Amino acid sequence: MKSCIVALLLVASLNGYAQPKIGEQVQEIALKNAKGETEKLSDLRGKLVLIDFWASWCGPCRHSNKDLVKLYSKYKAKGFEIYGISIDDNAEAWKKAIASDRITWKQVNEQGGWESSLVNAWRIEVIPSSFLLDKEGKVIARDPTPGEIERYLKKKQ
Repeated sequence: MKSCIVALLLVASLNGYAQPKIGEQVQEIALKNAKGETEKLSDLRGKLVLIDFWASWCGPCRHSNKDLVKLYSKYKAKGFEIYGISIDDNAEAWKKAIASDRITWKQVNEQGGWESSLVNAWRIEVIPSSFLLDKEGKVIARDPTPGEIERYLKKKQ
């Protein structure tokens, strides 16, 4: 009986912290950009938005950035936006990666790596991890490939 109560408490405590599911509205995110200014996710409402969790030290993330640069330059004027969330603890390495990868979309940082509050709240276990949001801020895809994102953008044009 005691173990059942503990299990129920554990499940109940995890319900508030989970990755947004397809069709769910995402909660507000407001983090600092490289200039120290707060960037709110809600400011992008009305656009198709890719939330992209990454870090400068992550090889697959850096490779993914190359594909995203192409996609972003092609669709930015058509209402596509990226909200990049770095989990770097080293702000200089993060800023250097932004410049090196030629990232021009919104970039914010939540220091703390795997222990950061947003990573824990969203249960991010690998990076890169991404969520594609519709114009109302609801999740429409989880970890879409660049091809899948492009097909979705073409469909919605």
